Amino acid sequence: MLGRAAKLFQEIDREAWIRFFIALLGLILSFSFAILSSTFRDEGNLFGTAITASLALLTAGVVGLTTIPFLAKRLALERLRFNVRYELTREGLVYILFVLVLGIAALNTGNNLLFIIVAAMLAAVLVSGFASSIVLFGLTLKVALPENVFAGKPCLGAITIRNDGRLPSFSVSVVPEKPDQRRRWRWQRTELGIPPFRPASRQWFRLPDLQLRPVPPSNPPDPILTRPVYFPYLRSKHAESIAVELKFPRRGRYAQNGLGVATRFPFSFLTKTRVVPFERELIVLPAVEPTEEFLTILPALRGEFEVFVAGRGYDLYRLREFAPGDAARHIDWKATARSQTVMVREFTREDERKLKIIFDNPAPQAVKHDDYESAVRLAASLAWHFADGTTETTFAAPGYSGPQETLSFLKYLAVVQPDARVMPLEELAAGGAYNLVITARQRGSIPTQLWNNSYFIFIGNPQ
Repeated sequence: MLGRAAKLFQEIDREAWIRFFIALLGLILSFSFAILSSTFRDEGNLFGTAITASLALLTAGVVGLTTIPFLAKRLALERLRFNVRYELTREGLVYILFVLVLGIAALNTGNNLLFIIVAAMLAAVLVSGFASSIVLFGLTLKVALPENVFAGKPCLGAITIRNDGRLPSFSVSVVPEKPDQRRRWRWQRTELGIPPFRPASRQWFRLPDLQLRPVPPSNPPDPILTRPVYFPYLRSKHAESIAVELKFPRRGRYAQNGLGVATRFPFSFLTKTRVVPFERELIVLPAVEPTEEFLTILPALRGEFEVFVAGRGYDLYRLREFAPGDAARHIDWKATARSQTVMVREFTREDERKLKIIFDNPAPQAVKHDDYESAVRLAASLAWHFADGTTETTFAAPGYSGPQETLSFLKYLAVVQPDARVMPLEELAAGGAYNLVITARQRGSIPTQLWNNSYFIFIGNPQ
């Protein structure tokens, strides 16, 4: 029985009911002020009549502006074409204040001209709402995003709106949906100690109880679109497109869980926003622009890689003079005897240029956040640099099981976070290729056999 009651409380829209009862209380107060105004008028108390009549109008106006739109957009009617959000503008607030002032003056003076003016001003609000609904009716939205996006690099997207209605639309903006900032509550099981004012160790007994507690807010991913896009005019049965420049400051997952089509047409009293269901996710790849660290590491890496792959082919490429680092087995003794200079054979090795980039993902708190992000950018830059077709590049990382393609590895790096899973370096480096290892391990923990065919980059330069 207790569980059913808790489930029933969870399904109730508490915020809507709270707004409803506050509005009911406000209307009761407004009705009471109106009755007092009539009483003061019969007694000839002009000052009391003005005060109570003003309070009655002001209370009713506040209830109408804060509660009615909020409750109206929660109506679950199947015939409702779209969900609409209303926001009062600064111009609209000034306009409503003028209406209230003129309404109070009309009630206090009984001037018919003021009543006509107030009626005309209220009719303008009604016309504004009707016209803005026509503007938003029949609009369909389409968003085109680039397939591959790199952090910190501008890219272009496109927003297309089509007006399928019979009338043109004016002053329409595509705006990102605002995150839900409402504080949510949930009934949670707890215990009530008897007597409640004593510490738990000195209470007589404890009874099961329910307590209404706030739910911790979630951390949604950053939105894709952050700025409104404005369309001044949309013809009937016509589509308009606008290019949008997108720039994401960091790698990671971005998601758009809703867009709005908004307008302030025709009088800017209200900003009416039609909420359009829209779900799109975008993976922003790490930046691959050459950094100072990348330019420092690349020459040394290329030198060791060339020494490792030299002489691993079978077809003779050329004869050249002996250089430090050349293997003795490649010396051509006949050519050396003829030229009186030590000559070595150099073989073609394009089919032997195998490089394996290993991102040894460290555990949480093992390195600083800036050092970790720098290591991710460096791994992405090196993977992008060697994806030129002249080197057979493979990739390895704890938890990485995607295809051996550069783009797939960059997508892994886009969302990777420090992980407690640790894999042996011997297992990651298996395959016979030259290994480029980015790791946060101590130098002394590196297996000895890996130093001959690997180049190590230490995250945070651990000793």
